[in-house]
Amino acid sequence: MDTTPLPRTSSGSSVRAVAERTTDLLNTLAQEDTGPAQLEQVLRAHGESEPHLTQKDTTALHRVAADLRHVLDAATTEQAAERLNHLLATTAHPPRLTDHGATTHWHLHLDSHDDAPWAEWAASSAGMCLALLLSDRQRPPGGVCAAHGCARVFIDTGSGSPRRHCSRRCATRARVAAHRAARQDSASTATASTSTS
Repeated sequence: MDTTPLPRTSSGSSVRAVAERTTDLLNTLAQEDTGPAQLEQVLRAHGESEPHLTQKDTTALHRVAADLRHVLDAATTEQAAERLNHLLATTAHPPRLTDHGATTHWHLHLDSHDDAPWAEWAASSAGMCLALLLSDRQRPPGGVCAAHGCARVFIDTGSGSPRRHCSRRCATRARVAAHRAARQDSASTATASTSTS
């Protein structure tokens, strides 16, 4: 079976691929100076053969990224669902199958047509991916990294406990910082009780 990521997919076995692409796009778009070249590089890395973006596309994708980040920043499942419903209501079109003129496998799209603007495509495919993850797991589909000083987003495609960090590195850094803080608090408490006795 061919495991090559299909371009512009948004459901089924491609949920993980769309989640990874969305995460990379959102974290790239978090940088204010992101331009078309950086976004084209991300899209190529995720299977888009010849992405051509303009500055207008980039500006529209920055707006979409803010909307998607708002979904991932939701504190509760209900809040994430409400934000996703709003996103899908404003960006998604009726589902349709496409094979891009027999150049790919058949797959689902929620944008208006195969040549829809990049922002419409990104919002609708990411929105559907996040909605599928939320409905499958009954929890927010991702989040903003909980590590101090990190604002990267992540989409949780795992089946275990909900993630809180964008990477193992941030999770380890947060655990080490919590351990050090606990040891320092313990030492401070011990010093205080010794000095009062």
